[in-house]
Parts: sequence; C-alpha cells; structure tokens
Amino acid sequence: MKFLSWFFGKDKEEVKPSSFTIRLREAVPTDQSFDAWTSGNLETMLGAVNTPTNPIDRHFLLQGIVSESYKNRKEAKCREICIKYAEMHLLEFPKIAPKLAEEMGGNLPRISTFQHYSTLLTELGEYEKAISVCNDAISYKLHDGTKSGYEGRIDRITKKAAKNAQQINQ
Repeated sequence: MKFLSWFFGKDKEEVKPSSFTIRLREAVPTDQSFDAWTSGNLETMLGAVNTPTNPIDRHFLLQGIVSESYKNRKEAKCREICIKYAEMHLLEFPKIAPKLAEEMGGNLPRISTFQHYSTLLTELGEYEKAISVCNDAISYKLHDGTKSGYEGRIDRITKKAAKNAQQINQ
C-alpha cells in the first residue's frame, strides 16, 4: 500500500477506483444515472433524473422509475410518478430508440414502459390513450411478452372500453 500512496500521492482511503461499463462498444465511466437505475431504488432514481447521461442509461433510468412506481400505482403519489415518467420516457424514446437498438445488436429489447403505461391508462379509463401507447409500441416493432402482443392488448382494451360504455348507458 505504501507504493499506492507514493504513486498516487494519497492515502489508500482517498484512492477510489472508477467503475466502467460498455456503451456502444466503448468503455465509459459509470455516472449517477447508471448508479441510480442499477440500484433499483425509486428515490435514488428520481434524484438522478436531471443528470446528463448517455441515451442507454437514460432509457434504463426512466424505465426503472416507471417500473418501480408502477408496482405501487394504487398509491396516488406512485401513480402520478408512473404517469409523469412514462410520458417523459415515451416523449424521449424516438431519440433513445436508435442508440438502444445499436447497443442491443440491432433489435430493441422489451420496453416495459409501454405495457405498464397502457395498463395504468386502461385502469384509469383512458382507453383511447392506452390504445395509442400500444400503437406506438407496435410502430417500434416491440412485443409485450404476451402471446398476443400489443395487438391482443388493444383488443382487450377495446372490449373493456365497450363494456364500460355499456355499463354507463344502463
């Protein structure tokens, strides 16, 4: 350790190793955004949302916020967070998608924000908006992990909307 102190001119406690990750085939230092989304902690992620970062870590940060808040969407605060950051993620997604596809070898991975947000909108009775989110997912050639995909999700939302309209009219 004396060598390290001499080499770096600092005590070993002051020497902090850098963390790196691979982004677009290059090693880059991790940042607050990366640390936040990999933590899985909603408060930590929210604290990093204004940190400039690369499109990949931005995607995973926003998706992480949506996923964590979606789990507790019955609570008003979490529902509001889920809506706010789902809308932010979808608004930024056109810029994120090309870099994310490049990072993933040419194909986009499953993007849970689309399915979480469409489900939440359906629960809130915002059927047209939920269908629009599904159509956006289809336009990116995304799949929601179900057998029928976003097309089936649209069918289920349409049926639920019709049933809800029928109950209101009775």
